[in-house]
Amino acid sequence: MRPRSILPVWIGGLALAGCLCWPQEPPPSPAPLVLAGGTVVDVTNWGHSAKDLPDAIVIVNEGRITEVGSRADVAIPKNARVIDCSGKYLTPGLVDGFAGMNSQGQANANLYMGVTTVVARADSERGHIDFAANPSPHLYLIDSIGSTDDWSLLISRKEWSAKLKEGAHPVELSPQDTARQLSDTARLGTRALWLGWDLTAANSQLIIARAHQMGLVTYGEFVSTPYDVGIQAGVDVLLHMGHYELGVIPNELQAPLVDDPYGSAANTAYDYAQHLPSTDLHLRAYARFVATHHAALMPTFSLYFLHLPGHRNLWLEPAAALLNPANLSQPPDRATGEASFPLSPWTRRLPGVAQRWMQENQRKKADQAAMRLWQINQTIYAAYPHYLAASGAPAMGTMPGISLHTELEMLVRLGLSSREALAAATSNYALQFGWTELGQIAPGRRADILVLDSDPTQNIWNVRRISTLIVGGNVVDREALLALKK
Repeated sequence: MRPRSILPVWIGGLALAGCLCWPQEPPPSPAPLVLAGGTVVDVTNWGHSAKDLPDAIVIVNEGRITEVGSRADVAIPKNARVIDCSGKYLTPGLVDGFAGMNSQGQANANLYMGVTTVVARADSERGHIDFAANPSPHLYLIDSIGSTDDWSLLISRKEWSAKLKEGAHPVELSPQDTARQLSDTARLGTRALWLGWDLTAANSQLIIARAHQMGLVTYGEFVSTPYDVGIQAGVDVLLHMGHYELGVIPNELQAPLVDDPYGSAANTAYDYAQHLPSTDLHLRAYARFVATHHAALMPTFSLYFLHLPGHRNLWLEPAAALLNPANLSQPPDRATGEASFPLSPWTRRLPGVAQRWMQENQRKKADQAAMRLWQINQTIYAAYPHYLAASGAPAMGTMPGISLHTELEMLVRLGLSSREALAAATSNYALQFGWTELGQIAPGRRADILVLDSDPTQNIWNVRRISTLIVGGNVVDREALLALKK
């Protein structure tokens, strides 16, 4: 009797095994997303091309753009989800090339303002990167290289924690340690390297050469290394107005910076560079030198926005409601939007009128310094270097997402056309860095797309007029981003 009772179970098991082994139908692919009838804005060739595509069909499949063409040339798939973009303008999502992102609020603010990619930096002003933020822009990591740094992406690793500890000031690592650091940070997924103040010329040259062999991008914020050396070595970016002007200082001011990149020698060098008249022949020669080499300028003008004419209260922006002032460095005054100038604790003993005088004096000096730097950058712009847009947020009163738009405004104020400024935040990153997965609405690119209500090439302010936000092929509810509970 016992063998008979086993027989049905055996037969059932055999049938189940047959079902499991039978070839299964693959799950159906998600329906394609189609953007129909809008004008695809041309941002190629550094913004110098203007071959916009009206009445376009853009097809997105599984997070990538698969087809782009006129309605006459591209058929809309029958099962597609179609968004009518008639009368609207399509641009790539914006890239913020140097910023922090330390909270979900900052992630939401970036997305709300159309920033779909952030080259994310951790430091004392910007805080730690919030890798858990969801939703989030795409994060491309930038790490310091060649010197000690408490904020390095490697600092938490046992083999690096002691070696990277800063002390009073960062110090240069040995070539051997730098080579290991390059390999280890690349394994973390780092896309860009920050070459800082204390790196000497030989180490900077080695890092730039090795980084390019590894497909990594290099940002130069040099002090010890002469700017002409870094530029000739092929550095990809010169970072920050107020810093790359050091390239014009004479040799007698440059030489002491090797031993004193953070002290009085550096202060003297900066003071010299920032007080040059815009008509200075050495400045004009330096501008031509930059323009004829590979390096692009990343001015982060937004760090000085509150000290230049025409600024406004950024707290009035809808996205500002997402931001916690505690997560911003030197946030502007909420009521006025003006830069804040906190005084030393000892000044609390002074009468109120004395404290206000001291703050106003600081403001006046900061405004004058910003205007001098702006005029120097007008001279540099006249030589026509290439530009990349970055906000530097959330440092020095800048705000994530919001300040990338002030950066675009400042680039236009400098002299770029609206199309050139838009290119600086989109396709220029593909041209300068080889990041060909982003920056254009073209087949094979990642589907980070802004659908705008008005033409951004006529007025850069129109980049803010986003009707539909698409990140990685997914339509994001912008109004829901504003509903974040702090």
